[in-house]
Order: sequence, then structure tokens, then C-alpha cells
Amino acid sequence: MPSGPVALSIVEARRLAVRAQGLARARPSTKVTRRHLHQVMNTVGCIQIDAVTAVARSHDLVVHARVGAHAPSLFAQAADVGEVFEYWGHEASHLPAHVHPFLRWRMDAAKRGEAWASVVEVARADPRFVASVRDAVTERGASTAGELAELLRPRQRPKGAWWDWDDTKAVLEYLFWTGEVTARRRADFTRVYDLTERVIPADILAAPTPPPDQARSELLLRAARAMGVATAEDLADYYRMNVVDCRALLDALVASKDLLAARVDTWRQPAYLDPQAPAPRPTKARALLAPFDSLIWFRPRVERLFHMTYRVELYTPAPKRRFGYYVMPFLLGDELVGRLDLKADRGAGVLKVLLAHREPQAPPAETVVEPLHAELMDLAHWLGLERLSISHRGELARDLAAVAR
Repeated sequence: MPSGPVALSIVEARRLAVRAQGLARARPSTKVTRRHLHQVMNTVGCIQIDAVTAVARSHDLVVHARVGAHAPSLFAQAADVGEVFEYWGHEASHLPAHVHPFLRWRMDAAKRGEAWASVVEVARADPRFVASVRDAVTERGASTAGELAELLRPRQRPKGAWWDWDDTKAVLEYLFWTGEVTARRRADFTRVYDLTERVIPADILAAPTPPPDQARSELLLRAARAMGVATAEDLADYYRMNVVDCRALLDALVASKDLLAARVDTWRQPAYLDPQAPAPRPTKARALLAPFDSLIWFRPRVERLFHMTYRVELYTPAPKRRFGYYVMPFLLGDELVGRLDLKADRGAGVLKVLLAHREPQAPPAETVVEPLHAELMDLAHWLGLERLSISHRGELARDLAAVAR
């Protein structure tokens, strides 16, 4: 065991990160099943959920990047047998069911009012209505917010913007925060709420609730396994924890040798290394990454690790976007070599490449475009699209179009 921090080059750090995320494994040559989803879930720890469908649902793109073509029903199948549940992991996330005990401290904090102010205010203002919503879920079973609202308190005004919640939805979200209910997703992405005990297996619910610091330490270890090597800020962000609360816990994990102190040659901050991390060997990884892929969640880490300044421009007004609406970085080996603005035109059977940008530090275009074209075709075929349509925008566009022809 090393006596001081483990010294790593930035290339070694990138290789560790890519391998830790399961992106270096060869994709299955057989049909992707729930077993493969289980492997991905345990590797990345949690998968963020997002509603945008410019290409496909974000959680499905995360799985595609690691195991390739799969049925979008895999998540529903896993939820039906109690393998995954939805909660606040890194934002709203699919999580392995066995992680439930380590998030109960967050549920207890929500009961004390440490959740979104809007849902806490509604719950505190009308505890009788909270009880009514809870009773309705108990009696009816799995239900949407709209179904319960019609039963209990119909909306009095037309629904406005995305976050224009009525009282029933706000109370359901409060119960979701506190862990009294959890959720599944219908095929149209609608959240269906049900009592947690009808979703999480009984043996997991019966498991002891660890003290908050013990639970946070476990989440930090899980984050370290999913990241390979990371700073305190990186690790805390993975499960959205307060970095100030985590620093003393990280010191204790290093003292117990559950983590190793590390130093990456271009990073200013100290780092932490998973002792079980595989050797940082070169990798043949090839993947298009959703904006909410766990490899690129924390933007300061993306800059530090890959020298890419990446911002999600979904909610940026179109004239102010630099790269596009739904921009997916392209991972080749251990580098992010490009980014593409993509759109699935299902009516026309086309995957549109609206921009194909090469990163300044990337290898020459001729070494990038063939694997990029292969990855785009894999993605298109999984989506049931027949061909690519490549615009002229971006340094890779012309060469990519030539390969496509």
C-alpha cells in the first residue's frame, strides 16, 4: 500500500474514469436483457431521468452507450420485480433497490422540511389533504397525479407551464421526497405513484437504517467506484451531497484505507482513488453520451478531466446556443473528441446530425469520422431510423458526410 498519495497522469485519470463507468467493456453480442441493465445500474450507481426526447430518453441513452441496442421496457421490467426504484439520487434518478437504506437520511431530512420549498409549504399548510392523498394511494394503488387530482381536488385553472403543479401533484412530490411513496414510469413517461412498500422488496425495507454519516460514507464509496478517481467536489456531486459535510467523511475513508489519497498531475485539488479500480490501460471505448450521462454530470470535472467546456443548452434561447439543442459528446478511447447536435426525425426515419464539431485537442478528423459514423449508425438502427442526414455545420461535417456516402 503506498505511503503517500498515488500519483496519476491526466491520461491515467481519464482511463480510470472511462473504465469505472463501464464504457470500456465490449457491448454484448447477444440480446440485451435485464441482467445487462442490472450490470449497468450497479456500475454507474444511478441513472438520471430526463423528459426530453430529441433523440431518446436520457436513461435509455445511458444504457445504449454501455450495452448497445436494448428494449426501452427494461426499466419497467426491473421496477416490476423490485430491482430499481425512482428517487433523488443525482437529481431524479433510477436507482438499484439495495441503495434504499443509504438514502433514508435524505427522506428523513425532507420530513423536517429540507426539500423543495413549494412542496413543503403545501404539505404543511394542509396536513388533512396530505392524509387524503396518502389514503387514496393506499386504496387505489399505482396512480398518476392527474388521476388522483380528479378524485380529490380537481384543478381549478388550465395547466400552464411545465412546473405548474396543482395541490395534489405537490403533495405527491412531498410524499415522494419523504419516501412514503415512490414512482414508476409508464411508456409515455408519466410518473405513476405507489406506496414504497409495494415497490421496494420487503427484505430491503427491513434492512437497518444506517446513521446519516455512515450512509453518506457508503454513497461516497459508491461514487468513487463509479468515477475511478475524483476530487471531493466530484464525489459529493455524484449523489448531490454537501461537500462540506463530506470532507471529514473522506478523511476517515482514507484513514480506514477504503479510499486512497491520490494526486492527478494537472489538478489543483487533492483526489481520491478507488482501491479496486482496474489498471488504467488504454481503452477502445466508443460512445455518444447523453447530456445527462454520469460520465459528464459535473461540468468542472469534464473540463478538468477532458479539457472540454460543456454546457447543456436545452433551455438556452435558440439564438444564444453555441452548439445546439441536444448536444451529445463523442467518446473515443479515453478522450471526448467531438460533440454532435442530434435529432431523431421518426416520421422521416432519419437521424439528423445538425452539427458535428471536432474538439481542439482531438486527433485528426480522418481518425475520428469512421468510428463516429459507426456509432451514429448503431444509434440510428436502435431507434428504428433508416439513415443519417448530415448538415454542413461543424469541422467534422464534411468528412462525416463523405464517410456516410
